[in-house]
Amino acid sequence: MACWAHARRKFFEAQKTDPARASYVLAVIRQLYAIEKKATEESERLRLPLTEAWDLRLRWRQEQSVPLLTSLGQWLEKERDQALPKSPISEAIGYALNQWQALLRYTTQGFLAIDNNAAERALRAVAIGRKNYLFFGSDGGGQTAAVLYSLVQTCKRLQIEPWRYLKDVFERLPMCPGERLGELLPDRWAAAQRAAAEASTPSAPDTG
Repeated sequence: MACWAHARRKFFEAQKTDPARASYVLAVIRQLYAIEKKATEESERLRLPLTEAWDLRLRWRQEQSVPLLTSLGQWLEKERDQALPKSPISEAIGYALNQWQALLRYTTQGFLAIDNNAAERALRAVAIGRKNYLFFGSDGGGQTAAVLYSLVQTCKRLQIEPWRYLKDVFERLPMCPGERLGELLPDRWAAAQRAAAEASTPSAPDTG
């Protein structure tokens, strides 16, 4: 996969020397992101489970984003031969076309993201941590830290309070059979918590 935020940055920088062409591409990219936002808002409005939200997002991408991308790809191919070699707009167009199939890949699955901004935000904690410590102490410590970083950032991504999740998982791990460890992954754990909360909520009394 390729990241549309990185592709956009190239055209943003090219605005200084070729505002017309750069602005056109930025406008199309803005539409792509607007589709993503509206799909997310619609899923939240309907309170769709995660897999159904992915299905909705995939359908919107296929119906709305793919036609925009098809038109944009044709435009880029045409403009590539007309842009001055080594100019910022030429480099931006070249970057996009060289990455084109990877840039389209997010439209093939609902769970894929349009960019890798979430991953970069998750890795920011590691970058900040490097200023506070230099060594983990051992390869095992590094692997443990990688697992914990992944779990914590996944919890944040899923809007799960990390301490609550880790406390519950660490208490259950000693008694959890190996074949059921998958149930403790953050997304499945959160789904089980929601189901338990819904089951324990008393139904409204019948006033009929």
